[in-house]
Amino acid sequence: MNPERTEVSSLGEFGLIDHLTKNNETRNASTILSVGDDAAVMDHFGKQTVVTTDMLVEGIHFDLMYTPLKHLGYKSVIVNLSDVYAMNASPAQITMSVAFSNRFSVEALDEFYEGVYAACDKYSVDLVGGDTTSSQKGFIICVTAIGEVAPDKFVTRSGAKKGDLICVSGDLGGAYLGLTLLEREKKVYLETKGVQPDLENQDYIVGRILKPEARRDIIDFFAEKEIMPTSMIDISDGLSSELLHICKKSETGCMLYEEKIPVNDLARQFAYKLELDPTACALSGGEDYELLFTIDQKDFESISANPDISVIGHITEKEKGAVIITKGGNEYPLTAQGWNALK
Repeated sequence: MNPERTEVSSLGEFGLIDHLTKNNETRNASTILSVGDDAAVMDHFGKQTVVTTDMLVEGIHFDLMYTPLKHLGYKSVIVNLSDVYAMNASPAQITMSVAFSNRFSVEALDEFYEGVYAACDKYSVDLVGGDTTSSQKGFIICVTAIGEVAPDKFVTRSGAKKGDLICVSGDLGGAYLGLTLLEREKKVYLETKGVQPDLENQDYIVGRILKPEARRDIIDFFAEKEIMPTSMIDISDGLSSELLHICKKSETGCMLYEEKIPVNDLARQFAYKLELDPTACALSGGEDYELLFTIDQKDFESISANPDISVIGHITEKEKGAVIITKGGNEYPLTAQGWNALK
C-alpha cells in the first residue's frame, strides 16, 4: 500500500470537510458567514444577485486519463464564473459539491482542491460551502456560483435588436482541437504498449481545454468604457449554437462572416494538419469559454480599441434567418452542431 495514500474513510465526512477547508480564505465583504455552519450568509449591499450551477461528470465532461486533478479543480470553478460574467456580473462566492468513489484518496482530493483554491484566489471569489458524498464509480462535481451586479445592469440573451453588432472575445476552436489531440494520444497509448503520448508541443490548444480562463477582463472593459451589451452568452457549446440561442431568445436573425471569426494561428495550423476546417472547429467545437455579445452600433469605436474583441457580424430581422457568409462570398444557413452532453 502506498504510504502517502490517506483513505477518506479514516477522516470521516466532517473530518474531510475540515481538512479540505482548513486554509479557506474570505475575500469579499459580501461574505458574512462562510464554511462551517448549516448555510452561508451573504449580503450584497443593495446589488442584485446572480446565481448559476454547473455539473461536471467523469466520462461525460472530463477524462482523468489526461486531465490532472489540479486542472480539473481550476476548470470546475472557471466554467461557473464564466456564466456569471456572461450576465455582466461579478462572481463573489461559490459552493463546491463532490461525489467520489473509493479509488480517490485524501491526497487526490487535496490536489483537486488546490486547483479550486487557485481559481478562487485569481478571481477573488470565496468558497462558502458545499457537500461531499460517495459515488459508486467515478467523480461528480457540482458548483454553484453567486455573483453581484448593479441594479438592472445584468445582461440576458434576449436583448439583441436589428442592426446590433455581433462580437466575440478571444479566439475560438482551440479547446476542441486540444481535446482532439488528447483523445488521439489516449487512443494510441491504450492500443500500443510502451508508447508515450506525443502532444507535439501544442501547449496552447491543450491549455485551452485543460485550463480555460473566464473573461473578467472583458466585463471590466465594459465598465471602464461604459458599454452595456444588448445581449450576452458564454461560449461553452460552440459559436453557432450560442449565437442561435441569442437569436431565438431575441427573436432575430443574424449574419455572420467567416473571415471575421477569430482563430489562433497555432490552432489553425494544427487544424490543417489534422485535415479539419478551423471554421468548423470554431463554430461547433465548444469549451472556449469566451464571451459572445451584441452591442449597439454607437459603441463600435470603443469596442474597436480592444484587441481582444472581434466584430464578427450583425443582427438582422427574424425573417432573414441565421446565416453565415463564407470567405468565398457564399451564404449558408447557420446550424448548431455544438457538443451535447445528453447525446
